Parts: sequence; C-alpha cells; structure tokens
Amino acid sequence: MFKGDLLKGQRILVTGGGTGLGREMSARFSELGAEVVICGRREAVVEATAKELSEQFGGIVRACPCDLRSPESVQALVDRIWTSWGPLTGLVNNAAGNFISKTEDISLKGFSAVANVVLHGTFSITHTIAKRWIESGSGGSVLSIVATFTRTGAPFVVPSTMAKAGVEAMTKSLAIEWGRYGIRLNAIAPGIFPTPGASARLRPGPNPHAYETSVNPMRRLGRMKELQNLAAFLMAPDNEWLTGETIAIDGAHHLANGAYFTNYLDWTEEQWAVARERIRAQDATDKVADGKSTPGGQHGSGAPS
Repeated sequence: MFKGDLLKGQRILVTGGGTGLGREMSARFSELGAEVVICGRREAVVEATAKELSEQFGGIVRACPCDLRSPESVQALVDRIWTSWGPLTGLVNNAAGNFISKTEDISLKGFSAVANVVLHGTFSITHTIAKRWIESGSGGSVLSIVATFTRTGAPFVVPSTMAKAGVEAMTKSLAIEWGRYGIRLNAIAPGIFPTPGASARLRPGPNPHAYETSVNPMRRLGRMKELQNLAAFLMAPDNEWLTGETIAIDGAHHLANGAYFTNYLDWTEEQWAVARERIRAQDATDKVADGKSTPGGQHGSGAPS
C-alpha cells in the first residue's frame, strides 16, 4: 500500500508499545523506515519488543521504561529522548487500561486506575512533548487511540468511556489551538482487534467475540494490517492538512449496532461473578511480569505495557 520509505526520517514515540496494538503500530512504523521509541511500565517487555522489531525490520527501535501516571517519569523520558537521540517528530498515545464491570461495583480507586493512564497520562506526555515542539518551531504529529464508544457511550466500561472521550476532546481542541505551531492531532477509534489482555478483561468467557462477529456488517473482526496502515497514513509527513479528526475503523459496527457491551445487560449475578474471576486471573498473570496488578485492556489493546 505504501512506499517502503514512507516514514524515513521520522522519530516516533509509541506509548504502551510493548504489546497489543502499540506493538503492531510500532512494527509497521519501523517497516516503513521510521525510528521508533516504545515506552511502557514493564521494562523487560518493551526491551524484548524493541529487540524483536529491530531484528525483524533492520531499523532502529529503542525501549524506554516510563510510568505515564508520574509527571516525573514522563519528563525524564522526554529529556532522555531529546538528549540521547534527538527530537521526536511524532507521538502515538496508545497506552491504556480498561476492564468490564457493573459501574455500581467500581471503586474510586478502580476508576482512577483507568483515568490516570488514559486521560491524565495522555495529556501529560502530549503536553510535555508539544512544549518542546512549540519552543523549537518544529511542529509534530500526535495520534491517539480512542474507541467508538466515545460516540455511542457504552455500559460497563464507564471509566474508559469517560477518559477516552476526554482524549478525543483534547484532540479536537488542541488541533485548533496548536495548528499555528505546525502541530496536528488526530485519533483512531478501533473496533475489535483481538489481543489476549483485552479479550480476557472485556469479553471474559468462551467464544469471546462470537456475538460481535455475528452482528458486524462485515461479519468479522479487525485485521491488524488494517489498523497499522491507517496509523501509518495518519503519521505520514505529507499529510499535514489532516488534523482534529477521529477515524473509526470497525467495519461500521457502531453505525449498525450502537454501543458495545449492551449484550451484557441481561447477565445474571452468577455470570458477573465468573467474569470477575476471569479478570482477576488475567490480572494475576500480569502481576508476575509487572510487579503489580494492572486494570488492563481496551478495545483492540492489551494491558498497559
């Protein structure tokens, strides 16, 4: 679809780039000639991914640990990139967290666990990098991964819905405010691109995607190459007139069916209990690698990397 050097000369940071959609987008950027930096809380995970992608595509893929919930960690990451490797040309806000739950059962701590990564963390890294671009007059491109439920609402994922809606509002607002600096901001709202972390936490059960596949107008789920190519298109340097937009890539699911997760409205308490146990089991698996439990997963994405 694209010339092999489409992103040559670009240096792109992908948050949550060690797993899930972040890893897939990083791979495509590297394949198209970009220098890629991936960050995440799990240093071993991002280091392994960077090594794998460097070997696969022969390009430069670097890994940096970062906790987006910590302004100090974000500042240290940006300082390291600029000092060690040079300015970024692009940022992909992919890191996220999500889990399915009846909203009345969510604690404020659980809500904050999602919002602190998705909303506060996204603003923190975007703001910190954009200040550098404004000071240097270089401009840059920001791509954020949101979800179609910012348009439709969605039951049982209210913390993520609220946080992602904030990111989409940021995208529109800053496209207006920062356009004069040559900074453009866009977003992708993916449908279901299956990853283990997301499936375990958002559709816990056998055949997790059977219902969504059956009602999707295209009768299938997303293919990673489709998302990769859309992300590459939005980050391409000659695409400077496109800003402030959110593009859904979901096979028209939200147009045909509205909100995700409405099929859980009739779940019994027993079904919710089973779902909670499956989510806890996935958290325990991540805890081994992460050193702490994570409220992982989003539409099309795994746990925060």
